[in-house]
Amino acid sequence: MGSPIDILGVGCVAVDDLVYVADYPAADSKTQVLGRERHCGGLTATALVAAARLGARCGFAVTLGDDELSRFVLECLREEGIDVEWVRRSPEARPIHSTVIVDQRRGTRTILYDLDGFQATGPDWPDREAIRSARVLFVDHVVADDAIRAAGIARAAGIPVVADLESDRVPRFSELLGRVDHLVVSRGFAEQLTGASDPAMAVQALVAPGRQAVVVTCGGDGCWYQGVGVPAPPRHQPAFDVEVVDTTGCGDVFHGAYAAGLAEGLDLAARVRLAAATAALSATRSGGQAGIPDRQAVQAFLEEHAR
Repeated sequence: MGSPIDILGVGCVAVDDLVYVADYPAADSKTQVLGRERHCGGLTATALVAAARLGARCGFAVTLGDDELSRFVLECLREEGIDVEWVRRSPEARPIHSTVIVDQRRGTRTILYDLDGFQATGPDWPDREAIRSARVLFVDHVVADDAIRAAGIARAAGIPVVADLESDRVPRFSELLGRVDHLVVSRGFAEQLTGASDPAMAVQALVAPGRQAVVVTCGGDGCWYQGVGVPAPPRHQPAFDVEVVDTTGCGDVFHGAYAAGLAEGLDLAARVRLAAATAALSATRSGGQAGIPDRQAVQAFLEEHAR
């Protein structure tokens, strides 16, 4: 095993085939395809790419096969400098395969995904030493059993757990939620979990014993956040004003940048601002992971807005 890493990801990876249209088509209609692109995607994979471009050393524990899609993923991960030492190989495995329809006028996307062949890493992978070698563990909800096991090992070792959770319709979701130290969720999912339509109230409702921070992201309305044990009410980080081109993966980018800031030792306000800036810049470019900015671009963007 190599030297300690900043972030170890345990979660899903996808191959996204992006289809660009002027407007999302209505039912029983035809529309012209303006362009097609293939990119690596997935909740944890995209978060790790964002973190890596910000300078974090990342590793990924996932199961892949020998098919074209798996080879494409491995090539993309290596190009980003993400350690693939913990990628487990299984002949029948493959990444999630998604078709992403990008509405260029609205800057929105619709994702159609196929889970056929996607496999868990299993009850013994990654090994305990790999998890303990990381400064931060990053998980998602797609294979909850993998995430719960890894999060339990990490928390016992004092390693913070950051999660990208988008659905509670998975086995053992409550157990997984209880093992998350840094909970970053969208406004819609926060309302689903708490019943609170106001994001600040949702933040307060998601504060729990043992949890270190809660962030509720609200797209163009910015985000609300609170550190656990802080007597002040939730704080608001306004969204950066940018010209939106493509929002594919922006939520995952926010998560990855937040995790990178945590691994660096930034305080809560600084890592939320870093995450918001990185996601905003990502939205100004097309292509999901291809549009994720590097640290130099994000730093220049933050300095410009500070002036």
